Amino acid sequence: MGLREFAGLKRDDEPLDPFALALYAKLMVVDFEHINGLSEETRLHLLGSGSDAWSGGTASRPLPNGWRLVILNPRHGRARNNATLMEEVCHVFLGHKANRLHIVAEDRNGKTVSRDYNDDDEEAAYAVGAAALVPYSSLRRFVLQGRTSTEIARHFNVSRELIEYRIKVSRLWPEYRKRHAEEIARRYEQQNNFMRQKAQAE
Repeated sequence: MGLREFAGLKRDDEPLDPFALALYAKLMVVDFEHINGLSEETRLHLLGSGSDAWSGGTASRPLPNGWRLVILNPRHGRARNNATLMEEVCHVFLGHKANRLHIVAEDRNGKTVSRDYNDDDEEAAYAVGAAALVPYSSLRRFVLQGRTSTEIARHFNVSRELIEYRIKVSRLWPEYRKRHAEEIARRYEQQNNFMRQKAQAE
């Protein structure tokens, strides 16, 4: 894959660091704490009750030197931030244009959503970024070795949701499900119990 080669990776199972690749895309990741001008109420909302509603943002207007600023949600772990930043990098390399500062959030399936890009651009950037982070050849090898999605996610420094997205779009899910049927059934049962408890509480 071009992006992995561009990053200087030799093996298909080497983790890709989007923060290093962002430099080639002229994206400058700024620490949220260094943002000035936010009211205390806004800051508390973004880092508190509203923290699950956004993953990051990229300024569409470049700095005088041509770089663009990227802000990542500090409440999200490195794995989720890696996926968010990788999508931003892919938007640049794919030549996508946003009209203004665009907020990146996640839909109910855990997929990153870049709200100011059209659907085709969003899907392309997410798919290309996910494939660069988790190449098919190594993913298939790990699945056949019987590794869990959590173990594979830990290896590539991404979320379990991204790994399972890659497994499904790569048509490896039947093989994975066959090897981890009990774990998948247990997780779905936990999710159903959580949804029932939430519905009862409401």
